[in-house]
Amino acid sequence: MNVLFLSQRVPYPPNRGDKITTWRLVERLGRRHRVRIVAFAHDAADLAAARYLTERGFPTYVFRTHPRWDRLRSLPLLLTRAPLTLGVFGSRALQAAVGHLAAESDLGYAYSSSMGAFLLPHPELARVMHFAELDSDKWRQYAARTRPPRRWIYAREHATLLAYETRLARSFDENIFCTPLEAEIFRARIPGPSSIVLRNGVDLEHFRPAPDAAEPGHLVFVGVMDYYPNVEGCVWFVEEILPKVQDRVPEARLSIVGAHPVPAVRRLARRPGVVVTGYVDDPRDWLRRAAVSVAPLRIARGIQNKVLEAMAMGLPVVGTGAATQGVEGRPGEHYLVADEPGAQAEAIARLLADRGEARRLGERARRFVAERYDWEVTLAPLDALIERLATREGQTGASGRFSAAAR
Repeated sequence: MNVLFLSQRVPYPPNRGDKITTWRLVERLGRRHRVRIVAFAHDAADLAAARYLTERGFPTYVFRTHPRWDRLRSLPLLLTRAPLTLGVFGSRALQAAVGHLAAESDLGYAYSSSMGAFLLPHPELARVMHFAELDSDKWRQYAARTRPPRRWIYAREHATLLAYETRLARSFDENIFCTPLEAEIFRARIPGPSSIVLRNGVDLEHFRPAPDAAEPGHLVFVGVMDYYPNVEGCVWFVEEILPKVQDRVPEARLSIVGAHPVPAVRRLARRPGVVVTGYVDDPRDWLRRAAVSVAPLRIARGIQNKVLEAMAMGLPVVGTGAATQGVEGRPGEHYLVADEPGAQAEAIARLLADRGEARRLGERARRFVAERYDWEVTLAPLDALIERLATREGQTGASGRFSAAAR
């Protein structure tokens, strides 16, 4: 089958949440089908990654995006009922490329609602909308934690994007979510359209435990540091939780590991015991040296790859309910959950003081993700989904192109 795969970012290398998932999807689809990729390129690294994918057998067509200009260009949409997201991720050139490639494709696969817009004009294709989670709900959470005028803009984006997501969901053949909770939210807010769960996974060979390398008192947070939920969570942790931990464990310190730290994050490095690394070649080096992984996100949906990766490395994780809700483990057995600063500080201090308890929690975490979140297990339903769509199209005669040979 000829698959046309659309994503907001070039799906390689797998060094951030969405790229981890999209690369695994592309790699899995490419085992049986011919996959062509259309994506936005955000920088020179994306352009190089597109060339690499093309050389590897995944022809990749990229279109440059300029975030600051794209945001400004979207502002006239405030006078309409369209979500600003469609202006930020709009492109006539990309739409034209999709139109050309659709004529030679059997299946259109969009990762993120903003990319689904480019497949709306092509009902002749079987179409999959991989939401992962409803982006509209993210804007609802943003609105709840900000002040006017941002609150008004975020609330508007929530409402307009939900209306758009409803249109997408009812137009596509299948809608995919990364956890049962996200699927449940979808069915409550957009009842009727078909949906399935396709969980994220973790590379268990890449993320392996190294318990003897842990440094006493060392806490770590890993994530892209221009992403608002990560920024908000780290600022909250450093201001409200870390001092309470240090009162109990004076040597406690936090490493904030991730690319593109915004000024609010860089300023955190002025606080005692806080290091802001910026981009690092291999976050595993910092995870190996940590005694506890923290996930203090108060705005979160879906499943946090940062939590899965820390668990895969046998690290004890202390997170909020929002950060851990998608993992489907048992609090207290596979990770610790605390939403109030005092309770979170107490849980972290206890693990720092009792290395035996910390190690046992990390070992249970590793076993849990090994059983439930190996990529080979989590993406297995994708094969059946594609086969089902091919059978459906063959029966209806809508496409007639499913004889296009797989790789």
